[in-house]
Amino acid sequence: MDTLFNSTKTNPRGIPEAPFVEKVEQFIKDPNDFDLCFSKFQERLSKYKFMQESKSSNISQLKIRIPDLENSLKICRTLKSKDEPVETSYQLNDTLFTKAQVETGEDLQIGLWLGADVMLEYPVSEAIELLTEKLADAKENLRISTEDMEFLRENITTMEVNCARLYNWDVERRQALKQAEQGTEKLKI
Repeated sequence: MDTLFNSTKTNPRGIPEAPFVEKVEQFIKDPNDFDLCFSKFQERLSKYKFMQESKSSNISQLKIRIPDLENSLKICRTLKSKDEPVETSYQLNDTLFTKAQVETGEDLQIGLWLGADVMLEYPVSEAIELLTEKLADAKENLRISTEDMEFLRENITTMEVNCARLYNWDVERRQALKQAEQGTEKLKI
């Protein structure tokens, strides 16, 4: 049983592939090991589901972050390409907007939020370069996370099928034992 879970097959990020049990009776040699085996399958299934939730959360965050990066990049490119100042409206708080005149051109400095309440000022060309890199990284991470989600979905299905097959095998085994006991009791009468 342990060799079944020590499979060397993994996806490119190291997530192990779920084993598939074709014949339960060949897999469980001793019926007394059923509870241990079944709990190991359920544990693996729980791990896959936890990873799936984590990847789903990551995908949601990336789907929010990518449009933000694209908008920031678009604004930086627009400001770099203009020769005269641009008048714009911006939000001061939830209900208050105001107008501002923004200088444009090559000498423009752009403030970018890096996270953890940290903002750095970059020349517009460097800001565009940084945002382009961050956007490419975010798109690649989205692609990888989506690929992992599909891999996890397939493995969750495999583990659910395995658990159902193990459970059904145990039910059939118990029913056969019960019928065998009842048959012996009838012979004694």
